[in-house]
Amino acid sequence: MARESFDKEIQFLRILALAGGAYNRQQLADRLGISVHTYDKTLKNLKLMIETLQPELSTEQNTALSEGLRYSYYESADPLLLFLFRGKSLKASESARLSLILTELQHQSLTAKELLERFDCHLAYEETLPDEKTLRGDLKYLEEVGVIVRMDGERPFRYRASTDLINRLSDDELVDLYDFVDVMSNTQLPSVQGYILRDNLKRALRQRGFTDNAMSTFIYKYHYHSRILDEAHLYTIFQAIQKRTKLKFLYLSPKSTSRYASKNTNPLFHRESKGLREVVLPLRIIYDHQYGRWYLIGHNRRQGLMKFRMEGLTQLEEGEQVQEEFFQSKLHNALSELEHSWVTDTGNPVQVVVRFYNPENSKVNFVLERVRAQGQWGTITWESEDSFLYEIQVNGTTEIKPWLRSFGSSCEVLTPRSLRQEFIKEWKEIVAYYADESV
Repeated sequence: MARESFDKEIQFLRILALAGGAYNRQQLADRLGISVHTYDKTLKNLKLMIETLQPELSTEQNTALSEGLRYSYYESADPLLLFLFRGKSLKASESARLSLILTELQHQSLTAKELLERFDCHLAYEETLPDEKTLRGDLKYLEEVGVIVRMDGERPFRYRASTDLINRLSDDELVDLYDFVDVMSNTQLPSVQGYILRDNLKRALRQRGFTDNAMSTFIYKYHYHSRILDEAHLYTIFQAIQKRTKLKFLYLSPKSTSRYASKNTNPLFHRESKGLREVVLPLRIIYDHQYGRWYLIGHNRRQGLMKFRMEGLTQLEEGEQVQEEFFQSKLHNALSELEHSWVTDTGNPVQVVVRFYNPENSKVNFVLERVRAQGQWGTITWESEDSFLYEIQVNGTTEIKPWLRSFGSSCEVLTPRSLRQEFIKEWKEIVAYYADESV
C-alpha cells in the first residue's frame, strides 16, 4: 500500500476510534477532506483487511467496520494495528508471494528454482508467475529479517523457514513466552513489533491445538489507539535521527478541521493543501503518558526549536543530511530548553508545590506510589501521617495541570497562586452542576 494511502487509513481509523458511529458517510468524508467515493473505497479496503485477519467474524459483525472493531474490544489494539500495518507493509502481489514462500519452506528446504516450480503449481491462471530475479530478491529480504535461513552447502543454495525457536519450546514454555510478550507489548513503548510477535505466537499456539480462551490469561482494555497508529511514523523518524537527515512532511494541526490531505500528482486535479509544508531536523521523540500522544521535537532554520504532534504528520520523506557537529549543537540547545518540561513545554520555569492527602483506611498508599512513579524529578517531603508535600520546577503549568487534576480531592495546589485559583474555579463549576437537586 502506498505511503499516502496509509496516511489516509491512519486518519480514517483515528476518527472512527474517537467518534465511533457519531459521523455519517458525508461527515466522515468531509472531515478527512476526501470525496464520498474515496471514502467508500477506503472503507472497502479496510473491510477486506479486517476480514483477512479475522475470518471468523459473522455476517452481522462484518456489516460495518466499526462493528468489526468493537468485536475485539478486549483484544488490545489488534484490529487497529495488525491488519493496517500489514496492509501498509506489502503490496498484494508481494504478500501473496511471501506467504507462498513461507508456506512451502515450513517443512522442507528448497532452492529458488524448486520454489519457482511450486509457484507454477499454486498460482491461479490469471496471476503472473514471478521471475527468478524477483524470487531471489524475496528470499534475500526474508533472510535479512530472519524469517528464513540459508542452509550450509554448495550452490544452488537451499532455504528453510526459521522456526527453530518455536519448535524447540514445549507447550508450557510457548505459553509462558506468549504471556510475557502479551504483557510487554501492552505496557511498553513502542508496541508495534510486540503486537506482531504476539500475533505470530498466538498462531503457533493455535497450530498446537490451543483455543483463544486458553491464551486469555491477561485481558487489556485499550484506550489510546492514536498511540499505536502514530507508530507508523516512529521508525522513519528514528532512522532520520540516526542518519542525521532532515525530514520533509505536510503537517495538519490538531486544531484543523481537516485530518488528511491527498498528494495530488495529476495537474488537472491539483489543489492547495490545507496543511503546512515543513522541513525539520528531527532531534527527539517524546511520549505523553497522560494522553497517549507522541511528539516530534525538531529544529527549523527559520523558527528554531519546533514541536509537532505526531498524529498531524503526513507524507513523510527524508531530506538532506547535516553535519554531526550541527546536529549535536541543535540537540544540546533543545535539551536545555526542555530540561524542566513536564512533556514539551518551553515556557518560563515556575515552582509548583502541592499537598497530597494519603488515602484513609487503606493498607496501601496508592497516592504516594503514583506520585513516586509519575512525579518525574519532583521531591517529596512528609508533612504528617495524613499528607505529604510535592515540589517541582516545570516550564509552565499547562502540561502538569491535567496530571494534578486527575488526583481529585487527594490533591491541593498550594503554589503558584494562579494555578490554585484555576483549580478553585474549576471545582466551583463542578459543584454548580450538582447544586440543582431537582434533577
